[in-house]
Amino acid sequence: MSNNDFNDQDELAPYDYELPEDAIAQVPLDVRSNARLLDATGSKIVDRHVFDLPDMCEPHDVLVVNDTKVFPARIMLFKATGGKVEILLIESLESGSWVALANPSKGLSSGTVLFDSTQAPAVEIIERLRVDKDSPVKLLVRLVSLNLVQSNGVVPLPPYIKTPLANPDRYQTVFANQSSSVAAPTAGLHLDERVLDALRAKDVKIVKIELAVGLDTFLPIKSKLITGHKIHTERYHVEPDAWEIIANAKRVTAVGTTVVRTLETVALTGTLSGRSSLFIHGDYKYKVIDRLMTNFHIPRSSLLLLVEAFVGSRWKEIYAHGLSNGYRFLSFGDAMLLERRSGS
Repeated sequence: MSNNDFNDQDELAPYDYELPEDAIAQVPLDVRSNARLLDATGSKIVDRHVFDLPDMCEPHDVLVVNDTKVFPARIMLFKATGGKVEILLIESLESGSWVALANPSKGLSSGTVLFDSTQAPAVEIIERLRVDKDSPVKLLVRLVSLNLVQSNGVVPLPPYIKTPLANPDRYQTVFANQSSSVAAPTAGLHLDERVLDALRAKDVKIVKIELAVGLDTFLPIKSKLITGHKIHTERYHVEPDAWEIIANAKRVTAVGTTVVRTLETVALTGTLSGRSSLFIHGDYKYKVIDRLMTNFHIPRSSLLLLVEAFVGSRWKEIYAHGLSNGYRFLSFGDAMLLERRSGS
């Protein structure tokens, strides 16, 4: 193999799969726990529902959820010329400014002011931030109107969801508490009070942690080399009492990949609060997680690599079963329950 052949190698090709548009769920189910649950914890795949989850747990199991809340981060504004600009607030900084995305971003330079529908100044562009070539342009902005988010913002949905959401609460978990995310921890969307009560009745401990979810979570990797992907960083926090329960648990089930990244980051760093840039893939050795409840992920994404590191090449069988048996994919789709493979 020549050097050119090596440089052209697409390491993400094995993590690509054909995802038909009609397999992408556009709306949530009326009853959260009626979502299907692909049970891959045994040698054979079994089709279940999320309301079966308590029957799949044992007393003293620990189930960890992310209680982050999606805030109304998407705001439609206008240039002085009248042109529309959609601003997506990503993260607030200690300085009081925000990191944001803009569509379109062309022509938005330092000092540009954007206006709301009443022509009142709303956002000032401070600077365009340097990013790598595969990332969208990020902006540092100042909110001129302090109540802009509450008065003008709407909850953002992932770009593959085209159908307007009739009830914004359906893009929040029932335990959402910390308003810090621009995307929902979607595996947690399936849990409702019916399931949570049944888990508690079985003496399953439900522990809450927080990781602020960013939109980068849902994007495919554009680099051909896995090591060439720069993982997004996200803010996380775990209470000391929660970590003590998790660390001493006989079996830990993570609800969602955000929980996985948080707990594995704490195990690696010993730090209960901070920013996680953990990119789980390949032969990563899991320190905390025994089982994972998660949705079906977009092809070529870092989340799919995380799943492959957890269950190995069996992910292909799992995804093929999901597609051939009518499972609903991505954020509003169905879920799967996975067990960590030996040696991972």
